[in-house]
Amino acid sequence: MKYKAIALDLDGTLLNSKKEVSSKNKEIIKKAAKAGVKIILASGRPVPGIVKIAKQLHLEEVGGYILSYNGGMIIDCKTKEVVRRETLPIEYFADIVRCANKFGVASLTYDSEGIITNDENDKYVQIESRINNIPVRQVFHLDEEAQLDPPVKFLCTGEHKVLKQVQDKLNEKLNGAVTIFFSEPYFLEIMPQGIEKASSLEILLNKLGIDKKYLIACGDGYNDIPMMQYAGLSVAMANAQEETKEWADYIAPSNDEDGVAAAIEKFIF
Repeated sequence: MKYKAIALDLDGTLLNSKKEVSSKNKEIIKKAAKAGVKIILASGRPVPGIVKIAKQLHLEEVGGYILSYNGGMIIDCKTKEVVRRETLPIEYFADIVRCANKFGVASLTYDSEGIITNDENDKYVQIESRINNIPVRQVFHLDEEAQLDPPVKFLCTGEHKVLKQVQDKLNEKLNGAVTIFFSEPYFLEIMPQGIEKASSLEILLNKLGIDKKYLIACGDGYNDIPMMQYAGLSVAMANAQEETKEWADYIAPSNDEDGVAAAIEKFIF
């Protein structure tokens, strides 16, 4: 089987525990891209948090795609074309921000540079900034600022038990019009309905004229399961969640042992 595309999750998969791309992974990915394999960085991260990694892999030169927000946005690294963009409906912005304020938790979203928030000193906002290596900008009216460039997602950050109340209140208020879920105990994500990695990969592969049987998907988390079910070959890292491993055709070495490079060498070269 000649695989033509590889979808790579970032945190816990391509990135090691220090949130870095190892030189071995860089070298093998570049080799695969030069051999014509489409490199797709598929992550829950916002665009600014993936762009820097795409640059390290020289995807703007060798070609590749960013699939951010779990697939809410797809960008061609070479041409900068936006292949897909699903934004949250503007009419919900004020409800989200007001609800977060009412329960005393921070809310944030993203612009083209990084994070915009009404509480830049919140420790969880700072965690999101560090994870993605992107700046934070304090704004006075977050809902109004977000309307200037409607985002794919909002994040409410705080203690889990309080966020659970926020989740219940928003579910009641927005009545299932959006998807509200925890990506971490302290991160409550609010996104458009039906966004996940598999449906986005389908849109991209259709555009590229590649059958899904020629796709390899590598991941470690629960949000990687849909794309692993979808792909022709699914690879889980040794450090993956047990449930994620159950969907894998192959268990690669861990993210600290260049598991992505091992999978590419085994199945592409």
